[in-house]
Amino acid sequence: MAIKIRSVGNALWELQPRPDARVPARFVASEHMIPSIRADSKSLEQLQNVATLPGILGTAWAMPDMHMGYGFPIGGVAATDADTGVVSPGGVGYDINCGVRLLGFDLTEGDVRPRLDRIADTLFKCVPCGVGRGGQVQAGPREMKRVL
Repeated sequence: MAIKIRSVGNALWELQPRPDARVPARFVASEHMIPSIRADSKSLEQLQNVATLPGILGTAWAMPDMHMGYGFPIGGVAATDADTGVVSPGGVGYDINCGVRLLGFDLTEGDVRPRLDRIADTLFKCVPCGVGRGGQVQAGPREMKRVL
Protein backbone atom coordinates (compact mmCIF):
# COMPACT_ATOMS: atom_id res chain seq x y z
CA MET A 1 0.00 0.00 0.00
CA ALA A 2 1.39 3.41 -0.97
CA ILE A 3 2.17 5.85 1.80
CA LYS A 4 0.05 8.99 1.54
CA ILE A 5 1.97 12.24 1.10
CA ARG A 6 0.49 15.71 1.49
CA SER A 7 1.90 19.14 0.83
CA VAL A 8 2.29 21.28 3.96
CA GLY A 9 4.16 24.20 2.39
CA ASN A 10 6.40 25.30 -0.43
CA ALA A 11 8.54 22.21 -1.22
CA LEU A 12 7.56 20.74 2.16
CA TRP A 13 5.78 17.38 2.41
CA GLU A 14 4.41 15.28 5.23
CA LEU A 15 3.78 11.53 5.32
CA GLN A 16 0.57 10.08 6.64
CA PRO A 17 1.44 9.24 10.25
CA ARG A 18 1.52 5.69 11.51
CA PRO A 19 -0.54 5.03 14.65
CA ASP A 20 2.66 4.73 16.72
CA ALA A 21 4.26 7.94 15.39
CA ARG A 22 5.52 10.29 18.08
CA VAL A 23 6.21 13.22 15.74
CA PRO A 24 5.42 14.18 12.12
CA ALA A 25 7.54 12.72 9.32
CA ARG A 26 8.41 15.39 6.74
CA PHE A 27 10.71 15.86 3.79
CA VAL A 28 11.84 18.69 1.58
CA ALA A 29 11.49 18.30 -2.21
CA SER A 30 10.16 20.03 -5.28
CA GLU A 31 6.92 18.70 -6.71
CA HIS A 32 8.64 17.24 -9.76
CA MET A 33 10.77 15.02 -7.46
CA ILE A 34 7.77 13.29 -5.87
CA PRO A 35 7.50 10.46 -8.46
CA SER A 36 11.14 9.42 -7.94
CA ILE A 37 10.76 9.67 -4.16
CA ARG A 38 7.63 7.49 -4.32
CA ALA A 39 9.55 4.96 -6.44
CA ASP A 40 11.86 4.36 -3.44
CA SER A 41 8.99 3.54 -1.08
CA LYS A 42 11.38 1.92 1.42
CA SER A 43 12.90 5.32 2.26
CA LEU A 44 9.41 6.66 3.01
CA GLU A 45 8.72 3.66 5.26
CA GLN A 46 12.03 4.25 7.01
CA LEU A 47 11.17 7.92 7.55
CA GLN A 48 7.90 6.82 9.15
CA ASN A 49 9.93 4.45 11.37
CA VAL A 50 12.18 7.31 12.48
CA ALA A 51 9.08 9.22 13.61
CA THR A 52 8.45 6.41 16.15
CA LEU A 53 11.87 6.47 17.83
CA PRO A 54 11.87 6.79 21.63
CA GLY A 55 12.62 10.34 22.73
CA ILE A 56 12.39 11.85 19.23
CA LEU A 57 11.89 15.60 19.31
CA GLY A 58 10.05 17.88 16.90
CA THR A 59 9.92 16.21 13.48
CA ALA A 60 11.58 13.35 11.61
CA TRP A 61 13.12 14.97 8.51
CA ALA A 62 14.54 13.79 5.20
CA MET A 63 16.34 15.68 2.47
CA PRO A 64 15.30 15.64 -1.22
CA ASP A 65 17.94 13.03 -2.11
CA MET A 66 16.76 10.55 0.53
CA HIS A 67 17.09 6.90 -0.31
CA MET A 68 16.82 3.58 1.47
CA GLY A 69 19.31 3.05 4.26
CA TYR A 70 19.60 0.53 7.09
CA GLY A 71 16.48 1.23 9.13
CA PHE A 72 16.92 5.00 8.75
CA PRO A 73 16.74 6.68 5.35
CA ILE A 74 19.98 8.06 3.98
CA GLY A 75 19.41 11.80 4.09
CA GLY A 76 17.27 11.47 7.22
CA VAL A 77 17.65 13.77 10.20
CA ALA A 78 16.27 13.42 13.72
CA ALA A 79 16.95 14.88 17.14
CA THR A 80 16.31 12.87 20.28
CA ASP A 81 16.18 13.78 23.93
CA ALA A 82 19.46 13.16 25.75
CA ASP A 83 17.73 11.32 28.60
CA THR A 84 14.90 9.43 26.91
CA GLY A 85 16.09 9.20 23.31
CA VAL A 86 18.18 6.78 21.31
CA VAL A 87 21.05 6.92 18.84
CA SER A 88 20.17 4.98 15.71
CA PRO A 89 23.26 3.46 14.07
CA GLY A 90 21.55 3.85 10.68
CA GLY A 91 21.12 7.54 11.41
CA VAL A 92 24.83 8.15 11.91
CA GLY A 93 26.06 6.44 8.75
CA TYR A 94 27.94 3.54 10.32
CA ASP A 95 27.87 1.63 7.05
CA ILE A 96 29.81 4.10 4.90
CA ASN A 97 31.57 6.21 7.53
CA CYS A 98 29.54 9.32 6.74
CA GLY A 99 31.39 11.36 9.33
CA VAL A 100 28.51 11.90 11.74
CA ARG A 101 29.58 10.92 15.22
CA LEU A 102 28.41 11.06 18.80
CA LEU A 103 30.83 12.32 21.41
CA GLY A 104 30.08 11.93 25.09
CA PHE A 105 31.78 14.07 27.71
CA ASP A 106 31.31 15.12 31.33
CA LEU A 107 30.98 18.86 30.76
CA THR A 108 27.81 20.65 31.79
CA GLU A 109 25.94 23.26 29.79
CA GLY A 110 27.39 25.85 32.17
CA ASP A 111 30.92 24.69 31.27
CA VAL A 112 30.27 24.80 27.54
CA ARG A 113 27.94 27.76 26.90
CA PRO A 114 30.49 30.53 27.64
CA ARG A 115 32.93 28.89 25.20
CA LEU A 116 30.59 28.07 22.30
CA ASP A 117 32.32 30.39 19.81
CA ARG A 118 35.76 28.98 20.62
CA ILE A 119 34.46 25.40 20.50
CA ALA A 120 32.77 25.98 17.13
CA ASP A 121 35.91 27.61 15.68
CA THR A 122 38.10 24.74 16.89
CA LEU A 123 35.72 22.11 15.50
CA PHE A 124 35.60 23.94 12.16
CA LYS A 125 39.41 23.96 11.99
CA CYS A 126 39.85 20.32 13.05
CA VAL A 127 36.97 18.50 11.38
CA PRO A 128 36.89 18.23 7.58
CA CYS A 129 33.56 19.64 6.46
CA GLY A 130 33.74 20.22 2.71
CA VAL A 131 32.56 23.81 2.92
CA GLY A 132 33.95 26.26 0.39
CA ARG A 133 36.84 25.88 -2.02
CA GLY A 134 40.36 24.65 -1.56
CA GLY A 135 41.94 22.20 0.80
CA GLN A 136 45.05 20.11 1.24
CA VAL A 137 44.47 18.11 -1.95
CA GLN A 138 44.51 20.07 -5.18
CA ALA A 139 42.87 18.42 -8.19
CA GLY A 140 42.25 20.01 -11.55
CA PRO A 141 40.38 18.58 -14.53
CA ARG A 142 43.27 16.27 -15.52
CA GLU A 143 43.61 14.81 -12.00
CA MET A 144 39.84 14.40 -11.68
CA LYS A 145 39.66 12.56 -15.01
CA ARG A 146 42.52 10.27 -13.92
CA VAL A 147 40.73 9.52 -10.62
CA LEU A 148 37.42 8.85 -12.34
